[in-house]
Amino acid sequence: MDPARLRSEALDIRESVVMGVAGTAPAFSAAAATATLIGAVGTRAPGSLLDCGLIMFGVALAYMYLNRVNPNAGASYAWVRDEFGPVPGFLAGWALLVASAVFMVSGSIPAATATLMLVSPASVNEPARVALVAGAWFVIVSLVAMKGIKVASYTQVIMTGIEVVTLCVVVVAALVWHGGAAAHPFSWRWFSPEAFTPRSFANGAVTALFFFWGWDVTLNLTEETRDAVRAPGRGALIAMAIVLFLFVSFVTGTLLSLTDGEIQKSGTNVVFAVAEKLFPKPWSYMAILAVMLSTIGTLETSILQFTRTMYAQGRDRMLHPRYAAIHGRWQTPWIATLLILFIGLSLLALSSNFSTVDQIIRDSVNAIGFQVALYYGLACAACAWRYRRSSPRNVASFALQFVWPILSMGFLVFVALYSIPTFDATTIAVGLGGIAAGGVPLLVNRLRQ
Repeated sequence: MDPARLRSEALDIRESVVMGVAGTAPAFSAAAATATLIGAVGTRAPGSLLDCGLIMFGVALAYMYLNRVNPNAGASYAWVRDEFGPVPGFLAGWALLVASAVFMVSGSIPAATATLMLVSPASVNEPARVALVAGAWFVIVSLVAMKGIKVASYTQVIMTGIEVVTLCVVVVAALVWHGGAAAHPFSWRWFSPEAFTPRSFANGAVTALFFFWGWDVTLNLTEETRDAVRAPGRGALIAMAIVLFLFVSFVTGTLLSLTDGEIQKSGTNVVFAVAEKLFPKPWSYMAILAVMLSTIGTLETSILQFTRTMYAQGRDRMLHPRYAAIHGRWQTPWIATLLILFIGLSLLALSSNFSTVDQIIRDSVNAIGFQVALYYGLACAACAWRYRRSSPRNVASFALQFVWPILSMGFLVFVALYSIPTFDATTIAVGLGGIAAGGVPLLVNRLRQ
């Protein structure tokens, strides 16, 4: 094995699917963002997820077709660079790096709250205590990611399996039993696009983007996957289908099971709130375990995305070449991993000054949704541009390679622009300021070269 390269052919398509599901983290995303989504759009939340999920398939198709042309650990960064030049490419990669860094806060906090619910329930709403436990989890997960892609894969298979089975049990129980009389009487209008105004649609979509974000880790691992040209893209599409079903079903079950007051009171523990209403203790604590495993899993995939993107940018000299350094034994970008560990712990220390845990989650969810819309939208534009000469006579290819990605891009641009006026100062500073900060390393590296 070449110690200067990532470990090739380490993953198969089944592991790609598991990584994609783990990247979106069904139990974690449901716990972290369901209350925020329902608070934004009410009973239209299932429709918001369904519409956003269908659009997200356009992004997944763009990733799949672009990966066939250039299987690259940088994914969206590399493809946007190929089509539009180094500056837009850098911007796409930087948006992912910033989103991943911000996620180190919103991703590790639910793991900490789940842990405290099991060992010290009275500490769940204390930001300083939560940040301390979150930091401990973050260190452990970073070490696992640094040890090698196979170690990361084995842990993901186990954790994701337990998580998905547990969440499916909760979903089925919520849809069938929902604690007796439905808290919100079911209506097919929940899924209708006609129920939205442009503003409410955008508000729901930016949160829905947070739900789905993460499946693209399969494409960041393409250089470490067998059949790198085809398997990662197919794995991403399968993972998207799985999580779309889980998210829409869970949010529907939540509306049936919990009142608006119960949903908002539950905050980032809505999965446990639903399980507690449906199952006697200690069985309801399985929901806490699922959220904990889900959070740990998605922290790991976010670290993998961050380090592989930084590795690709360092290899291309878009960032300092030190970030392309590969550990001689583990074949992982170890310096990039140490960097994200440092950034994550620093952000967690800052987050301990927030007044409530829910405020931390709400601000980071909105900021990440904006950043994800940017780099997903650029990838869709790159796919549409590359395949713009696809023959309209071949209806399937034209629709999948050009029409669907370009519609997805338009949707993402709309969501990003419409959501900005709704942001508070913290979200603007993190969401827009984080992206603008990319101008500094871009300029420094250009001057160095």
